[in-house]
Amino acid sequence: MAEEVKLFRNWSSPYPLRVVWALKLKGIEYEEVFEDLSNKSSLLLKYNPVYKKIPVLVHNGKPICESLLILEYLEETFKQYPLLPQNPHQRATARFWANFADEKILQAMRFDVLSKQGREQEEAIVSIKEKLKYLEEELKGKKFFGGESIGLVDLALGWIAYYLNIIEEIIGVKLVDQEKFPLLMAWIQQFSNIPIIHENWPPRDKLLDRYSGFRKAALGEDTPK
Repeated sequence: MAEEVKLFRNWSSPYPLRVVWALKLKGIEYEEVFEDLSNKSSLLLKYNPVYKKIPVLVHNGKPICESLLILEYLEETFKQYPLLPQNPHQRATARFWANFADEKILQAMRFDVLSKQGREQEEAIVSIKEKLKYLEEELKGKKFFGGESIGLVDLALGWIAYYLNIIEEIIGVKLVDQEKFPLLMAWIQQFSNIPIIHENWPPRDKLLDRYSGFRKAALGEDTPK
């Protein structure tokens, strides 16, 4: 029986983007369903009635929600191009850093660094740089977080290679530079050079407008587009 795979996503969020990369790395054919999150479809609400958000992967009619859980599901279901190592300790470590990527980096970047100003933003920038130092340490002796090839952690952190520069431009602060984060900068370059990765980036100008809108809305200046 042919596999039926659908991915409910929007154009701008980094969460479904990591699923797109995983599907393409594993060579899985799928259909994309783009959602307008201001007017969510009945299918999205049906498949994710609890959180009512993207991404949602539907495999042979069965939905899986939350991007990291989707990556785990793809890893268990489609064995080609492994995203996790075989060693149990290494697998657990990869899951730790993937969760760290979401809970300590992505959330802080969106809701603290991008959405605050003045003293609060300065403190958020100091905090995020401290967290990024952990990633710098984790990259020692490695090409990717997954070793010699892209793995779960690389996909979880992959948005940094594109979205970070946009956030830096919006706030007018350089968060990652060659002097303090040489390994992270090298990883950004190597990750971005892979065709499957950079061919699926959202349009930069549109993304810049969108995240500028998020910042204005958070500061009470405007509403996001």
